[in-house]
Amino acid sequence: MDFKTQVAAAAGLGAVAADALLLVVAGSAVPGDLDKSLAGVLTAAVNAGDFAFKSGSTLYLHRVDGVKAGRVVVAAAADGSVKAFRKAVAAGVGVLKSGGARRVAVALAGAELTADHAEALVTCASEALYVYRATKPSAPAAAKLASFALVCSKEQNAAIAAGLRTGEAIAAGVELARECANRPGNHCTPTYLANTARQLGKDHGLKVEVLERKDVEKLGMGSFLAVAQGSAEPLKFIVARYNGGAKTAAPVVLVGKGITFDTGGISIKPAAEMDEMKFDMGGAASVLGTLKAVALAKARVNLVGIIPACENMPSGTAIKPGDVVTSMSGQTIEILNTDAEGRLILCDALTYAERFKPAAVVDIATLTGACVIALGGVRSGLFSSDDTLAADLLAAGEKSADLAWRMPLDEEYDDALKSSFADMGNVGGRAGGAITAAKFLQRFTAKLRWAHLDIAGTAWKSGAAKGATGRPVPLLTHYVLSQAK
Repeated sequence: MDFKTQVAAAAGLGAVAADALLLVVAGSAVPGDLDKSLAGVLTAAVNAGDFAFKSGSTLYLHRVDGVKAGRVVVAAAADGSVKAFRKAVAAGVGVLKSGGARRVAVALAGAELTADHAEALVTCASEALYVYRATKPSAPAAAKLASFALVCSKEQNAAIAAGLRTGEAIAAGVELARECANRPGNHCTPTYLANTARQLGKDHGLKVEVLERKDVEKLGMGSFLAVAQGSAEPLKFIVARYNGGAKTAAPVVLVGKGITFDTGGISIKPAAEMDEMKFDMGGAASVLGTLKAVALAKARVNLVGIIPACENMPSGTAIKPGDVVTSMSGQTIEILNTDAEGRLILCDALTYAERFKPAAVVDIATLTGACVIALGGVRSGLFSSDDTLAADLLAAGEKSADLAWRMPLDEEYDDALKSSFADMGNVGGRAGGAITAAKFLQRFTAKLRWAHLDIAGTAWKSGAAKGATGRPVPLLTHYVLSQAK
C-alpha cells in the first residue's frame, strides 16, 4: 500500500479526488468549517437518527452531490485523540475494504491533525487489511484498497509526511512479525527464522551471524542446549546487527525467545489449544520485525537482535525434571519443569549479550500463562531493574498504542527459586509465576541495564480472530527510535 499527504482544507474536501473519502469526525456535532455538501448530508443523517457521534460509529454515503469522491464513509472519533482516531479508521476501512475503491482520501475534521495521527492511520489500515496466505491458498482475495492520502494543510505537510513514514516502517515490521508467527511449526522452524534474518541482512544491510550447535557448545550454553536436545530440528542462535549510529555508540540489544514449537517437553502440555504453541516464538518474531522497522526508518542508532531458536520436544534425548544444567554464566539450574523452557534459552542469550557492552538490553518472550491471568491481552508485562529504562519503554508503549504495565521485582520473590541441588530451580510455585520467571532472568543481568517484556497475552489472539498480532514491534520500534534522539 501507498501512503501520502494531500493538501486541502476542511472546507474543500468535496473537491478532493479519490475513489472514496474517509471522513473522521471528532466532537459531538458537525464541524462548523466542514465542506458545505458534506456538512449538509451529515446533518441530515444525524437528524434522521442514521449517525451518532459515538466512537467507532460509521455512515456510508454514495454519490453525494457536490463531492468528487464517489464513496464517502463518515466515522466518529469522539475526542479526536489518536486512540479514538485509530478506532474510527479501523471502522471506516472495515466498511471500504469489501468494495471497489482503490484510492482513499482520509480527513480528520473537528480536531487538530498530528504526526501521531498519521502514524496511526498507516498502522491501523495495514492491520485491518492484513490477510495470512502462506499456507492458505483459499484465503479471501486482497482488498482493492491500494493507496491512502491523508488530507492536511500546507503548514502540516512535512510533519504529517514524517508520521506516515514512521508508520510505514512500523507496519512493515509488524507484518513481518505476524507472517513469521502465523506460520505453522513445520514451516517456521529455527532454520526458517535464521533464513529470514539472513534475508533481512541482504535487504537492509544488516550484519547477520547464525551460530550452529558446535558454536553454542563451544560457548558453554548448557541451558540453551538442554532445551534443544529433545528435538530433531537443529537449533540456531541468530545475531543480527543494524549499525545506524556512530561506531563508538553502545547498541540497544533485543533478545527474543525463539521456541518455534513448544510441547512442554517431558512436562507435556494438555492437547487442547497446543496448536497455538507455534506462537511461542513471538518474541523472536518481534525482534526481526523491529530490526526491519528500524532499518526502514534509517534510525541513527546501533541495534543488535539476538534470537536463541529451537523446539521444545519430548523424546528419549529430552531433558527431564530433576536434571541439572550449567548455563553460559556458570550458574547451575535444576530443571523442575521442562515447560519452563523459555527462560532457559533466554538466560544464555542474556549472558551472550554482555559482549556488546550495550546501552540497554530488553528481552521479549511469550513466557508465562501467569502474565495472561494478570494482564489479559491488553498490556504486556514489563519488568525492569532500571527505573529510567522502564519509564522509556512504558512511554514508547503509550505513544504507539502498544501498551505495557510495570510489574514488581521485589527480592522476596527470589526465594521461590531456591534449589537443594543447584544454584536455582527454573520455576517457583504457581503464585506470582510471571514475577518469579522474571526474577530467574534477572539473575543473569548483573552487568546489564535490563528489562523483560512478557508478551504471552499480547503476541497472539485466540478464537475466531486467531492469529499473531505483531506486538510489541510498535513499542520496541518507538523505544529504539527514542534512543536515536
